[in-house]
Amino acid sequence: MAFRLPIRPSVQAPVVVKLPAWRRRVLLILVLLGFATLLGRSVYLQGVHKKFLQHEGDARYSRNLVLTSQRGKITDRNGQLLASSTPVESVWASPPDVEITATQTKEMATLLGLKANEISKKLVNTEREFVYLKRRISPELAKKVMALGISGIDLQREYKRYYPAEEVSAHLVGFTGPGDKGAGDKGLEGFELAMNKALSGTDGSRRVIKDRSGHIIEDLQAVKVPLDGRDVALSIDLRVQYLAYRELAKAVAANKAAAGSVIVLDAKTGEVLAMANVPTYNPNNPVNIKGKTRNRAIIDNYEPGSTLKPVTAAAALESGQYTSETKINTAPGSLSIGPATIHDSHPQGVLTVAQVIQKSSNVGASRIALTLDKAFMWGIYNDLGLGRVEGIGFPGEAAGRLRPYKTWRPIEQATMSFGHGISVTLLQMARLYTVFANEGELRPVSLLKINDAPVGQQVFSATTANHVKDMLELVVQPGGTAVKAQVLGYRVGGKTGTAHKLGDHGYVEDKYVASFVGMAPASNPRFIIAVMIDEPSNGAYYGGTVAAPVFSTIMADVLRLYAVPQDAPNNNVVLEANDEDVKEGM
Repeated sequence: MAFRLPIRPSVQAPVVVKLPAWRRRVLLILVLLGFATLLGRSVYLQGVHKKFLQHEGDARYSRNLVLTSQRGKITDRNGQLLASSTPVESVWASPPDVEITATQTKEMATLLGLKANEISKKLVNTEREFVYLKRRISPELAKKVMALGISGIDLQREYKRYYPAEEVSAHLVGFTGPGDKGAGDKGLEGFELAMNKALSGTDGSRRVIKDRSGHIIEDLQAVKVPLDGRDVALSIDLRVQYLAYRELAKAVAANKAAAGSVIVLDAKTGEVLAMANVPTYNPNNPVNIKGKTRNRAIIDNYEPGSTLKPVTAAAALESGQYTSETKINTAPGSLSIGPATIHDSHPQGVLTVAQVIQKSSNVGASRIALTLDKAFMWGIYNDLGLGRVEGIGFPGEAAGRLRPYKTWRPIEQATMSFGHGISVTLLQMARLYTVFANEGELRPVSLLKINDAPVGQQVFSATTANHVKDMLELVVQPGGTAVKAQVLGYRVGGKTGTAHKLGDHGYVEDKYVASFVGMAPASNPRFIIAVMIDEPSNGAYYGGTVAAPVFSTIMADVLRLYAVPQDAPNNNVVLEANDEDVKEGM
């Protein structure tokens, strides 16, 4: 057997490539420069440019959602709704995230009642991150919009104001309009405006991350809970409000008047139970409302005419110079003061102070006023609140006009005694008559419900106030100017007023304001009603013909509604009267 040596595999020596020293250094430097560049860029992005990047990231995925607070309710004194908020949805978009086709644009435009190009303008070529496409739509319609499946489109819960009484209480309640981005309603008129802060509450918020389809995938911050607005109870009784509005609207239409106002006041508490104006508007759809939103009973000034004569009589009694039976010579039915002449519609001869009020004699009122001290008269007018704002908190409340007594000329002192040369609001006149209903105490008025009757200001003595109240009863009895103000089963007291309207060049001959202010039951007055009809143009224009019947109808209904005990026989006869019977000095 031959012996063989083992065969060993051949081992090849490794090949070593050795770079030149300068190339190694260059490569090392390039690697180090790369690392330095990356490190510098990282520092720049995470340090110097951090806020910009965070903003860009937030703009694409982070959203700050507003959680709208619910606006408080407005009710009448008995809890009947006058204004409430119902849930609705608003469609909004984030333009950078929207992916929408032409077909989807048309479908959305059809659903939202918009034009396709309107939607496109809001979504294309804009840098805005939030735009409303349509605000305040029904939840049902909102579901149809979301069913289109368009990314970047979402809903926001809001509330829409609803007014159940519509035009009946529009001037008191007012209306709202949409707030700014993410905000709820804001008051634009009436108590919606006056108490906007209390009614609005405080909106909440929620910060989230959304994907490109608009779905919330993470909450970034805890929810800030919205604080709902406070409810507000007005003083009005919606039942009385309906009665007042109905009769006022009838009177304005029947007399072809430009406008009218009526106020029903609780004589004991000073609360306004009704305040209606015509023309009016529907706050649920406030369009074409120019000139109709003004609450004339509070904002408009007018000359009260003879409804101010009872104040002249009260001032006369309070001065100590007169009694109810003091005789005044009004013959021959006119009185010249300088170049001016004051007239009575019917020359009366000698009248007592009480008859001056009953017959509404301008000459008699003027003769009385001219014997009184100017400062004394001005002081009474001022104490009764004339020429200054009552401060009831209603937007645009007017103060009227009462000139300083130092500037009065004799003719001005005379004409103010029968309500000319002085301007008031209907609310001021309604309040003024509380002094005769409460034994000389003037009560503050309120448009908000109160629990306790406020303390008033004693302007006249109880004796003076009761004497004047007796004079007011004579006005609605045979021989007076307001027999059409009588109420079956109740004693009534009040005063008519008829005044020429002021124009650019003095009094306008054929334009009048007819008014009546009265109270019932006269034995213990519970309610005061003031009626003003502006520019009646259907033939009749005296307060006793135009305004007194409105008072009678409303007062009769209100007395029965509140079950006020009668203070007159159940078979007392309401007398009819013609225009000659109700004429008063102009």
